[in-house]
Amino acid sequence: MVIISSIDIAKNQNQFVYNGFHGSNLYLNGIAKIHPNGLLELTNTSYQQIGRAFFPFPIKFNTSSFSTTFVFAIVPKLPELGGHGITFTISPSIEFFNRAVANQYLGLFNITSNGHPTNRVFAIELDTIKNPEFGDIDDNHVGIDINSLQSYVSAPASYYSEKEKENKTLRLISGKPIQLWIDYDERDMLLNWQVISKYILGWSFNKSGQSQSFDYAKLPPPPPPPLQSRPLVKPDFRVAVPSVISCLLVITFIGTAYKMWIKRYEEIREDWEHEYGPHRFSYKDLYKATKGFKERELLGIGGFGEVYKGVLPSSNEQVAIKRVSHSSKQGMKEFVAEIATMGRLRHRNLVQLFGYCRRKGELLLVYDFMANGSLDTFLFTNEKMNLNWSQRVKILKGVASSLVYLHEDWEQVVIHRDIKASNVLLDAQLNGRLGDFGLAKFYDHGSNPRTTRLVGTIGYIAPELARTGKPTTGSDVFAFGNLMLEITCGRRPFEHERSPEEVILYDWVLEY
Repeated sequence: MVIISSIDIAKNQNQFVYNGFHGSNLYLNGIAKIHPNGLLELTNTSYQQIGRAFFPFPIKFNTSSFSTTFVFAIVPKLPELGGHGITFTISPSIEFFNRAVANQYLGLFNITSNGHPTNRVFAIELDTIKNPEFGDIDDNHVGIDINSLQSYVSAPASYYSEKEKENKTLRLISGKPIQLWIDYDERDMLLNWQVISKYILGWSFNKSGQSQSFDYAKLPPPPPPPLQSRPLVKPDFRVAVPSVISCLLVITFIGTAYKMWIKRYEEIREDWEHEYGPHRFSYKDLYKATKGFKERELLGIGGFGEVYKGVLPSSNEQVAIKRVSHSSKQGMKEFVAEIATMGRLRHRNLVQLFGYCRRKGELLLVYDFMANGSLDTFLFTNEKMNLNWSQRVKILKGVASSLVYLHEDWEQVVIHRDIKASNVLLDAQLNGRLGDFGLAKFYDHGSNPRTTRLVGTIGYIAPELARTGKPTTGSDVFAFGNLMLEITCGRRPFEHERSPEEVILYDWVLEY
């Protein structure tokens, strides 16, 4: 996220105008920084980070009226895949935010402080991810927050087009500079906000009247127009014929060599791929990211293929790259299912799918890298530390939260069908995230899934599923119950080497 602005501070601290942040004395917090050209960067493309910028002096509100306008741009790491948003906030102290967390809490609150009446925090949120737990209306809205992220009122981000005489949707994560106006009149108890997509760069605030206009001469220049909108240069055909022939020969030679070179990275593209949202990576980038899929980059081997650790050359971000095995009979079907579901799902306890690639028989999925690997390595190997009870409960709560989202809160019902310890990934903070949607089924609320094929892992399959073959949200919950027993007892749900009464974990538990 980037806020584009700057400041010429008035002598009194009742109002100020930023026309570029170069040389300003803003109080920066978290990973926020000011670039040499005066650009204020709140966060970069790293995950679960917070960046804040505060006016350096307290402002005393003799009245509660104020007016402010600023220009910001949210530049996503990948198209349509940005962070959780930004806020304009007023608070009695900076210290209040010390215990706030990132992600859906927007750096304002945490799970205990959110909604507490003593917070005394006012904020305008520019939210880019729909969080059902806060009653968000969509993934692109402006909301008024008072002591809580459950907005007092919210509306889709839009602006009024004078030309078309109607409201037009404004994508907050478009990467383009967007201007926001916020005006509060204490006398009428009326708060207004307005957004518009313009190339205006700056920030202005006034607590006792209309905010000041910008000094446009001091604002950074707008970005250049896109290539397709630049005027075409009329070609000059006065070229000697021998030069043309020479150029054609050189181009033919280079083209032949280039064709031979790129054959190594040749990919497959089909019409159905345009229907889905996730970003498509080039095979060349993924090949380089994994150092040619070297064995030392191998993280593990699952039921549908190998998983490699990689570093994307374009951003230096760590990712996990699943390379579906050629021998997987259901490889393409599972691959399409993961693209269709994971690319559209957004929840803090799901492993985020960044994109994909196809090359000949190779199917590749690019995920957020989970620093601590899968849960089963903590439970059943000596490679990792022992998890304490609070960590185990935290992991279970995370997986449970993701299931509520999949079963109830998303636009469709999603049945995972393969909940088990090896499909629960742990991030750097040991938060449990559910992954591997290769067997997932999704359908409209109020209808039933159209499948009778029995899939899953022995020990996690619900008894009624074994009889009917029809998966339900209840069969996912049954598998989650087995996961709870697995984490509590420290043994797998099915161990054939044990005595007959102890082979199946839940049968063994029921005996006691």
